[in-house]
Amino acid sequence: MELSAENQVRQLANLELLARQVVEGFITGLHQSPFHGFSVEFAEHRLYNTGESVKNIDWKLFARTDKLFVKQYEEETNLRSYLLLDTSSSMNFPDRITNKLQFSIYAIASLMYLFKRQRDAFGLGLFADDLQMLSAARSTTQHLFYLYAQLEKAYESPRLNAQTNITGVMHRVAEELHQRSMVIIFSDMLENAISPEKMNALFAAIQHLKYNKHEVIIFNVADHKLEVGFDFGNRPHRFIDMESGEEVKIHPNRVRDSYVNSLSEYRRQLELKCAQYKIDIVDADINGGYYDVLKAYLIKRNKMI
Repeated sequence: MELSAENQVRQLANLELLARQVVEGFITGLHQSPFHGFSVEFAEHRLYNTGESVKNIDWKLFARTDKLFVKQYEEETNLRSYLLLDTSSSMNFPDRITNKLQFSIYAIASLMYLFKRQRDAFGLGLFADDLQMLSAARSTTQHLFYLYAQLEKAYESPRLNAQTNITGVMHRVAEELHQRSMVIIFSDMLENAISPEKMNALFAAIQHLKYNKHEVIIFNVADHKLEVGFDFGNRPHRFIDMESGEEVKIHPNRVRDSYVNSLSEYRRQLELKCAQYKIDIVDADINGGYYDVLKAYLIKRNKMI
């Protein structure tokens, strides 16, 4: 259903409000946590580099912190990031208030708001069996709201029976990006659980990104209670493959142990592969909130600059 112009404006305002609340709450928490070492003045400052002009040093901040920071202005860009969102049908699980797709959209909106505060350039890619769109990376308010509008479309129109080809998509992204960037992937990564060959093909594609000097973070999005723990009620259930439509009726208690063991082994292998290729992978439980997502990004960013 097509949204009216008034409803579109309201939805965008709601997305911005949620993102702002998440980021501002996160920043407040940094002041009160062991992670207060992260610069929360990042919207306006960066560390002074020896040898550059001293005219933009913030001496008041130096008096408080005993560190040299340079005032940073609107046209400066510190880092370039591309957020890639898996919109395949498996991301529509579970069928309740917040599913994997919606969680990922909220997390990406929050990261974009954080990027904007940092004067970092950011772009958005949407993919399933192919790359649906890949925007330029910019740091303007107009660009932020354009990308929010793309996220709203994905939120309002989840795809049905859409399969994933994350391997092919990563090769395409590697060919499209011509400047060193941080590539941030939000996906449930379930396509590759089918066979070791698929996993090897995926990491060959990600190595294509690494070869082009891009840094990669994977947010492995899952409902831990249902998908990882297989915590379904003690009665027969009808399970439907959200990408193929295939159905099976089983009693969860009869397959829980084998399912949990198989998925745990796959997730362990995924983490080992990421470690081998020096890729950050973050376990993103949709029931766990967004602060861990923002913290993982800041840790990675601090390593890069």
